[in-house]
Amino acid sequence: MQASNPLVVFASARQTWLIFAAAIFLVTVPVFIEAPLVRSLPWLSVGLTFLWVWLSFLLMSRSVTYHWGDLLFGFSWSWLAGSIYWGWLRWEPLWHLPVEAIGLPFAIWCLRRNWGKVGNWFYLGSLLGTALTDVYFYLVNLMPHWRQIMRVEPEFVPLILHNAVAQVETPWGVAWALILAMVLTMVGILPLGRRQWHWYAFGGAVLSTILVDSLFLLAALLA
Repeated sequence: MQASNPLVVFASARQTWLIFAAAIFLVTVPVFIEAPLVRSLPWLSVGLTFLWVWLSFLLMSRSVTYHWGDLLFGFSWSWLAGSIYWGWLRWEPLWHLPVEAIGLPFAIWCLRRNWGKVGNWFYLGSLLGTALTDVYFYLVNLMPHWRQIMRVEPEFVPLILHNAVAQVETPWGVAWALILAMVLTMVGILPLGRRQWHWYAFGGAVLSTILVDSLFLLAALLA
């Protein structure tokens, strides 16, 4: 049996990790771009979804950039859902997960036909991270604080965040944070052993949830 070309193996491994890094980037960085944009210009944020879709198909039209377009297409679902929820429905946390799952039927339909595996698995990883974060909010009873923050004047937000952090710092809050963090870590790391691009997109999206949640917790602590 002929040995694999080391250069080919290296290039494939490099591409795999680039997809992993891109998945982390597409979950973390756009949060801090979309959040302020959608509050002031929600329709513009929704409109940008069409730009992402157009760009994704443009990239997918070339074999050398196909997987990047694939990843961007999956990201467009997350962007659209975020634009809709944070633009018009952010006052009610119960609507968060249903809106974020807006692309779920389409993603399942695509995967059943073996199309867009990188992007759709990225979207599923991002959705799973969102779901577990919302579960934590339910378990620790942070939903009332969520509603208050969305309705009060900015000068009252630090006080609400302080009260929310107090609940997070209870034994119940810390225990569930550790449990869900371990679940996210295991779910994010285990697929990486398969050495396939779509699993790295999924793993990167899941693991980046821990990073995003940590950044928001740090912001709350500093408020």
